[in-house]
Amino acid sequence: MVIDFLDESAPTDQAADICIVGAGAAGLAMAHAFIGTSLKVCLIESGGYAGEERNQALYEGHSVGSPAFDAASSRMRVFGGSCNLWGGGCMPLSALDLSPRDWVPHSGWPLSPAELAPYYQRARRFCGIETHALDGDRFLSALKRPPVPLADTLVNQIFVRSSVLFGQAYRAQLERAPNITVLLHANLLELLATPDGAAVRHACIGALSGRRGKVRARHFVLACGGIENARLLLLSDSVLPKGLGNRHGLVGRYFMDHPSGKLGTLHAKAADRLARPYDRQLGKGVAPFPEIGLSEQVQRAHRLLNGRVHPFAVEGPVPRGLRALRGLRAAMRTRSVDENGRLEARLCAAMRSETAPEAMLAPARGSLGKLALQLGMGMGDVAHAFARRLVDKPAVRASHVQLVGYFEQAPNPDSRVSLGEERDALGQRKVRIDWRLTALDRHTYRTAANLFGTELARACDGRFEPDAWLSEDNASPARVRGTAHHLGTTRMADDPGRGVVDRHCRVHGMDNLHVAGSSVFPTGGWAFPTFTIIALSLRLADRLQAMCLA
Repeated sequence: MVIDFLDESAPTDQAADICIVGAGAAGLAMAHAFIGTSLKVCLIESGGYAGEERNQALYEGHSVGSPAFDAASSRMRVFGGSCNLWGGGCMPLSALDLSPRDWVPHSGWPLSPAELAPYYQRARRFCGIETHALDGDRFLSALKRPPVPLADTLVNQIFVRSSVLFGQAYRAQLERAPNITVLLHANLLELLATPDGAAVRHACIGALSGRRGKVRARHFVLACGGIENARLLLLSDSVLPKGLGNRHGLVGRYFMDHPSGKLGTLHAKAADRLARPYDRQLGKGVAPFPEIGLSEQVQRAHRLLNGRVHPFAVEGPVPRGLRALRGLRAAMRTRSVDENGRLEARLCAAMRSETAPEAMLAPARGSLGKLALQLGMGMGDVAHAFARRLVDKPAVRASHVQLVGYFEQAPNPDSRVSLGEERDALGQRKVRIDWRLTALDRHTYRTAANLFGTELARACDGRFEPDAWLSEDNASPARVRGTAHHLGTTRMADDPGRGVVDRHCRVHGMDNLHVAGSSVFPTGGWAFPTFTIIALSLRLADRLQAMCLA
């Protein structure tokens, strides 16, 4: 059943066994796991089925750290969450990612690979990639294009791209499920605790129209992402002034992302041979792809954080006829004019990495008639490009390759999410983000850039030219930005003095409050986080079902 909380005729209050706040990847995976059970579930979502600017504005906040961080454009407030825009990358964390590392302060998960393994297997089905076998932390899928052989310093790691948009894929099942109630346009204002702060009594919810209500449940789950989970715990301060789960002042700390930056340029005659196996534009739907990562041996030897590099081929001169064809396609492409389409386009543009290269020259511009004339005069160019494609070569030969790095971030208690003084349209304090890097982060960027560049240059008989910001004597800030993978603000630990939630994702010191999503990650590796988010969410769903039915 679906209820739009903006509907004045809808009930203001709900009762359930389990209340899940947030209908992104984590919340949808959990709600879906309860379909057909005897448990009644209420799934609260701030947005509707389509993006709306007034809801998106509730994500606005302030950045006070370095690098700067835009909280409003790096996530989407809608049914389906930010995964409405995700790239589909599915990759488990490695055993080393989960382990304590003496060179990475605050590292180590309380979970072993064996404890996560069965839930990674189940996550494959939820992501629609069940035909791709997973052995431990490795997919065994065969690649269409073999990547270049690498020395021991680097490894080709395979991930699988999902084509599932969770909000679209599972909406109908949730609508039909008699034990699931989906509340749209309902914003969590506060989790109201019992007088001793040991449990949540009910969730206070509100709509932008001014409606207010309550959801009572036996268990509550925050599944609102790596920033909002922390914000909502801090906002729930009527009983405990520091917020829920914050007795040790850890809520919002250890904020991490996967920093990304251009590492340099690779000049080689075989530039296409290097870059083409890693080009995700060449496959449609579910498909495996390789990524170039640092080997475990080199991480240990050089005391590095985990990381990967992506080779982007940059086209050489584009013939006039081909530019005209691209211009015609761009001019004739249907553009979305509804609010959801405009919002998605704006967020995609904002989240597109500034470090991604100019992989293709801008298409020719002009009237359709002029472009058609240029195309007619350049049909030979088009035919030549088509012939190259027939033998699995790019339409235009690459002039060089730009190497872009994506890195694990060191856990840092001074990198944090807190509350600012400015308030949003619901009267709630906006988020304040102080994103900070450490000396270990900068050491990793410099060392990894040299390792990546040197080995890839050797592999394709080329020459690597590192970017100037990576020089040891360059004191300028690291030229990296976030990749919208928000991690760590309610980190998992067995010791309440070191984390906000325990190994079962229950908030320390609270009987019925749990957190799902990447905010519980103690470290993030380089792997795309959604696959692990879903695995952890399925694990939490199993635990809650067992607790409720005991």
